[in-house]
Amino acid sequence: MADVVATTLEAVDIMGLMKLLPHRYPFLLIDRIVEIDGDDSAVGIKNVTINEPHFQGHFPQQPVMPGVLIIEAMAQTAGAISIRSLNTEKPSLVYFLTIDNAKFRKPVVPGDQLRIHVKKIKKRGNLLKFACEAMVDGAKVAEAEVSAMMVTG
Repeated sequence: MADVVATTLEAVDIMGLMKLLPHRYPFLLIDRIVEIDGDDSAVGIKNVTINEPHFQGHFPQQPVMPGVLIIEAMAQTAGAISIRSLNTEKPSLVYFLTIDNAKFRKPVVPGDQLRIHVKKIKKRGNLLKFACEAMVDGAKVAEAEVSAMMVTG
């Protein structure tokens, strides 16, 4: 019988995210990250509420979370686990470089909880690429590949 090594998945709460990412309200778009496996994969959580400023204009009579903000939440999730994996006290930044193969399948509305699944598909030096999916109640609402450059300093 083969030996099976159990992986312990970790999590980061909002206070931990604020230590990792430079973003703040209203542009910090994830509330926590769960199921972190190093910088290989994670699931970010975004609780969508009517109190968010973009809903005042997008759209007042039928609020829908803008797709670009869903993509940004994907990038923030990927960026946070990338920075976290450095295990350093020096500040780091992750610069968003590209978005590929973005697809939006269903509107995201107040009351939804986005579960943002990110999986590293490539790393070359300080360049990273992640496959991302956003889910609501088990249904895929968006997907994209995002790449970024990590800068330490």
